[in-house]
Amino acid sequence: MTVTTTTAADIPAILDALTERHDTAVGDLRRAIAAYLAGGASPDPAARAAGLFAYPELRVDYEAEGAIPRFTRAFARLNQSGSYATSITRPRLFRRYLEDQLGLLVRDYKVRISVGRSRQEIPYSYVLDGADELSLDGVQAAELARVFPSVRLSDIGDEIADGLFAFSPDPGQVPTRPLSLFEGPRVDFSLARLKHYSGTPAEDFRPYILFTNYIRYVDEFVAWALGELKRPDSPYEALSVAGGVLVTRETADPERAIADGNWRKVQMPAYHLIGPNGAGVTLINIGVGPSNAKTICDHLAVLRPDAWLMIGHCGGLRPSQTIGDYVLAHAYLRDDHVLDDVLPVEIPIPPIAEVQQALFAAAEKVSGESGDDLKRRLRTGTVVTTDDRNWELRYTATTLRFNQSRAVAIDMESATIAAQGYRFRVPYGTLLCVSDKPIHGEIKLPGQANRFYERAISQHLRIGLETIDILRAEGTKLHSRKLRSFDEPPFR
Repeated sequence: MTVTTTTAADIPAILDALTERHDTAVGDLRRAIAAYLAGGASPDPAARAAGLFAYPELRVDYEAEGAIPRFTRAFARLNQSGSYATSITRPRLFRRYLEDQLGLLVRDYKVRISVGRSRQEIPYSYVLDGADELSLDGVQAAELARVFPSVRLSDIGDEIADGLFAFSPDPGQVPTRPLSLFEGPRVDFSLARLKHYSGTPAEDFRPYILFTNYIRYVDEFVAWALGELKRPDSPYEALSVAGGVLVTRETADPERAIADGNWRKVQMPAYHLIGPNGAGVTLINIGVGPSNAKTICDHLAVLRPDAWLMIGHCGGLRPSQTIGDYVLAHAYLRDDHVLDDVLPVEIPIPPIAEVQQALFAAAEKVSGESGDDLKRRLRTGTVVTTDDRNWELRYTATTLRFNQSRAVAIDMESATIAAQGYRFRVPYGTLLCVSDKPIHGEIKLPGQANRFYERAISQHLRIGLETIDILRAEGTKLHSRKLRSFDEPPFR
């Protein structure tokens, strides 16, 4: 469908058209697979060329009349006349996001928005989930890939996000610029991986995400979430748990249901406290190491979260620190190496002011401390993130670098998460808790560890949750322009 100049009143119909086109393509692909399985019938090449299995395309055309309006917000901005387009998947899942982005564009610019077919086909593997009528027994994936569209690695790269996108217009045509950071095939790829790694469906992820590197934070989060569900005035409705468990107020024995779930088989289990209209919070136990941190952020980014925060443990590097103290990262020494090829280490990862202020304010509120009392427990400084779990064995080789960086703490995830937030335009922050001081000979013994966990984890988690409440109130102001490049796609 096409309208001359789009208004806010047109947006629901546009999103309905997106949904109808996507549903039709998925249905056609499923029926074609069923026909092939039943009798070996291949889909009509001419129909495929016409877009039978194509993702829908969302297009925004803008012709500036005079000076282009300027806005201070970080997204939903058009810097020049032209066409902007992207392929779209799962429009129901992204409806609220699309409605917000398009609403700002039509409010502030005279644009024409249309829905059509893209040139990218939906890979067959993404339509099998939920298609109970399709029995794939006895058929090989390679066989289906010869007949039906399959995943093409050239379609799922991060060239747009990484600034490597190159226009390839047809001769005589004005180039079409990207409308969003991720196109349909990349989004579908990550939605499937998210379910695999987290053990929960993509629909359950909330816009605010906490990462942790210790399972005891999970225990504390689950206990807090179940307490929330028991409150009669709680805004939350359910707790989605890794392993396919959904707990509601009506669940008879929620602790047992969660304990008996299949979360142990999941690499990075996720837990979502769900409220209406997308509200709530997600906690993900990413374990230890930068590889998992990079992996999960690669896939979470397609959901366009409002913020992600690292709430975990670290080694304290300063003699004045005490086990149980906090570290608020304002800079990162990136020794994780997992992103060096796409985001060189000389690129600075700036602190996000709104996140830093929210973390500090939350620490004040939850701890009940302020001024010098809080400063004795909360250090602001550089965090080293390393990919070497046994960095202590190379102390003489690392001590100079740590000293030069003025680092106050070391871990294996925080810089990776911050760098991924910077790369994918997701506001980020880090508040760590000192669990040991290896340079100074203070290493946790088993009994000490238990006492430390019992004392510190509950307060630390509550600071993270309070921070999210503060950030939620920030609204669109949270999304900083310092995360946006000079040739950014319009969509956040």
